[in-house]
Amino acid sequence: MYTKEIILCLATCVLAAAAAHAEATKPVPGTLESQSLTKVIRKTVTCDYLLYLPEDYGKEPRKRWPLILFLHGAGERGSDVEKVKFHGPPKLIAQGKKFEAIIVSPQCPENSWWSNETDTLFGLLDDIESKFKVDKKREYVTGLSMGGFGTWSLAIEQPKRFAAIAPICGGTDPKYAPIVKDIPMWVFHGEKDSVVPFKQSKDMVDAIKAAGGNPKFTAYPGVDHDSWTATYDNPDFWTWLFEQKK
Repeated sequence: MYTKEIILCLATCVLAAAAAHAEATKPVPGTLESQSLTKVIRKTVTCDYLLYLPEDYGKEPRKRWPLILFLHGAGERGSDVEKVKFHGPPKLIAQGKKFEAIIVSPQCPENSWWSNETDTLFGLLDDIESKFKVDKKREYVTGLSMGGFGTWSLAIEQPKRFAAIAPICGGTDPKYAPIVKDIPMWVFHGEKDSVVPFKQSKDMVDAIKAAGGNPKFTAYPGVDHDSWTATYDNPDFWTWLFEQKK
């Protein structure tokens, strides 16, 4: 269980009639004047997650390890964190696969979406960095379906944070392409996806290319929604991921 209080700074303009003011003016009855608000807001975020540490973690005190954040799909939401083992890296670990990385696999609350939980996810990453020996130049995020959308959301909010991203059968608005174009990425999607249209990934990849980026893109011919099993079972994917470094 992870619980943390984070502080958000809210700055907004109310009824802005002028370009800017050094300070808010005293309101005059019967007139419409611009005012501004700056306020510190405290927010407590909580989530359950699975944590994997490499077998050799701690044997070399100065060694820093890559960090993978894995975001599951909508079917694994809820309050039973064991459901997160159904797919992706947690499934592989449960089957005996070893990774040379710290892997964090949080669970999204029931009836929520990863795109609504970015404060929690960034708070969780900050917490993991403070407690474990993380190589901050090799932090990665990957996710499937809802987690694919969440991967894009995190990259858009903090494009400088991740050494690489790998969204699987997800998508986002192509207008954000210029924000993420410089992040190393490998995008995956089944061409016959009946849940999240293939077009969601294709349009974003095309927009990133148009913005000057160089994304890797794997389109699985004839594959429906499950494009994650082939991806996470592919040794070349993991080799590529761990090669990325800021």
